Amino acid sequence: MRLVIQRVTKASITINNIEERKINKGLVVLVGIEERDTSEDIDFLCKKIINLRIFDDANGVMNDSVLDVSGDIMLVSQFTLQASTKKGNRPSYIKAAKPEISIPLYEELIDKLNNALSRPIVTGEFGADMQINLINDGPVTIWIDSHNKE
Repeated sequence: MRLVIQRVTKASITINNIEERKINKGLVVLVGIEERDTSEDIDFLCKKIINLRIFDDANGVMNDSVLDVSGDIMLVSQFTLQASTKKGNRPSYIKAAKPEISIPLYEELIDKLNNALSRPIVTGEFGADMQINLINDGPVTIWIDSHNKE
């Protein structure tokens, strides 16, 4: 499972050109799920998302987590994070999990983040056409791969 985490001052997502969902200060998390992902990957990544110290403390040092700052989380499924660009110029998405695998894992991650944050997170809609607008704060952008724990 791959994540791109962006610290934001605010963000919104428009789904199918109709519905708009918003967050204020917090994290926009894009998640790409692959066939070999399991609940263990979700547990690892949920802890990382919630506890990642990328918000400034009172001294201006990145020492606080999204929990510490009472921040929001927007989670969006994005299969293109599993792109392979090894051969040619057209990305291959063969590693991206099929919906019968990825939807239950995506929903499990939503549930775990809701519980860890003690309130609902904002989500995209799996498989929908979405546009995300955000103000990347810093900018701070972190990439995490649950199978390559660096």
